[in-house]
Amino acid sequence: MTEPSAPGVGSVPSVDPDTSTPAEDDRLAADATAADRRSDVTVLVVDNYDSFAYNLVQYVGEVVTTTDWLPEVTDGEVVVRRNDAVDVAGIREIDPDAIVVSPGPGTPREAGVSMPIFRELSYPTLGVCLGHQALCAVAGAPVGHAEAVVHGKPSTIGHDGRGVFRSLPDRFEVGRYHSLAVEREDLPDSLVETAHTDDEAGVLMGVRHRERPHVGVQFHPESILTEHGKQMVETFCRMALEGSL
Repeated sequence: MTEPSAPGVGSVPSVDPDTSTPAEDDRLAADATAADRRSDVTVLVVDNYDSFAYNLVQYVGEVVTTTDWLPEVTDGEVVVRRNDAVDVAGIREIDPDAIVVSPGPGTPREAGVSMPIFRELSYPTLGVCLGHQALCAVAGAPVGHAEAVVHGKPSTIGHDGRGVFRSLPDRFEVGRYHSLAVEREDLPDSLVETAHTDDEAGVLMGVRHRERPHVGVQFHPESILTEHGKQMVETFCRMALEGSL
């Protein structure tokens, strides 16, 4: 996520619209396209010591290394760091375009850099399962034991159709693997509910931050039990680069 170019550096030459020729107009359009093109994109995946992390790495890698997923992107890279092998300063040095905080065992406070990412950084970030709980914990929501422990269970969810849920069916199945949860009524004002299970329990399944480009999902988009999982990852990456999370 590089800073904007200084005036005169990498800028597109101006052409007087009243005197320009068709050839000059074509050149100007080509120069503008080249100036807007991103030569590379970096997505950081924080591995919370979970086997699912590398399913996420695979999904993200397939998205960012596909040249036609976003016209402005010509190359992509996925950087993986364990949650205790990088700190906030190290992430700033990597300067990723987006971050994915993976699932993992334990609680958010035991997940290394996961909570500091949401507390101190404003990079577009997707928290998955434990990553979702870290986002909620930083915002002040209590993370406690779920009423029902679920590991490898599909559930139908409903959602608000925004963010990572953009262009998805109103209801679809997701894979759940968690013993901790955040109660919907405990969400602070800084977080907006985006998804919940479509049953009597109505378990919170997704949130987004009101001011920062931070989103979380309690389920696993990378699980084979989740419908449209890869599409959600692609939508996150696309919206992160567009600045539209």
